[in-house]
Amino acid sequence: MASQAAQEARRAELAANLARVEERIAGACFAAGRKREEVTLIVVTKTYPADDVRLLAGLGVRDVAENRDQEAGPKAAACADAGLTWHFVGQLQTNKTRSVAGYADRVHSVDRARLVSALSNAAVRAEREIGCLIQVALDAESGSVGERGGVAPDGVMDLAQAVTDAQGLRLDGVMTVAPLTGPLAGRPRAAFDQLSEISTALRAAHPAATMVSAGMSSDLEEAVLAGATHVRVGSAVLGDRPRLR
Repeated sequence: MASQAAQEARRAELAANLARVEERIAGACFAAGRKREEVTLIVVTKTYPADDVRLLAGLGVRDVAENRDQEAGPKAAACADAGLTWHFVGQLQTNKTRSVAGYADRVHSVDRARLVSALSNAAVRAEREIGCLIQVALDAESGSVGERGGVAPDGVMDLAQAVTDAQGLRLDGVMTVAPLTGPLAGRPRAAFDQLSEISTALRAAHPAATMVSAGMSSDLEEAVLAGATHVRVGSAVLGDRPRLR
């Protein structure tokens, strides 16, 4: 536990960083002709301690994300009374679904039928409904999975139907990470525009699947301009500091 003075200094740092990120999101919404309330900030708290999560909650943050179950589980338990919505955004192994189903309100990285089945079983066992986003790998070949997870664009509709048909799961929308390889590498706006087109097609078949999770610290403006409803921001809020081991 940090000292009171250290906690107060950290709180001030986080508040200033949040204000800067808020300005960026608001500016992007204005440029896109969108209302600020159309975009939800998810703060990615991976590698940062539960103390930081509690400080963020005190500053008004309501959505936080993690990408590793072994870190997320204890942290979510430590902050169970903070009124937070927990998002799991990392690649998810089927043997971790039972643990993740215990705390995650949404999983952004659904990318294969076997994971849908495992997550469904875990959600039913936990007597919870879990929101699912189909992770789209915009650089993946037809029928394949991306290097950082995600289904190829032509696999989205079949996987979405699998989620819809599964007990304990709710289809909420789509997610992507701007590709590092392929024709869209270094072109986040083009990538997010493509995700927006996929989202439009998905909503035609599944009208409630309205979430578009895209954009991080470096490219959140491009994501908002392309229609993202949720941006996942880590370092711009939490800063660069010693990582937990």
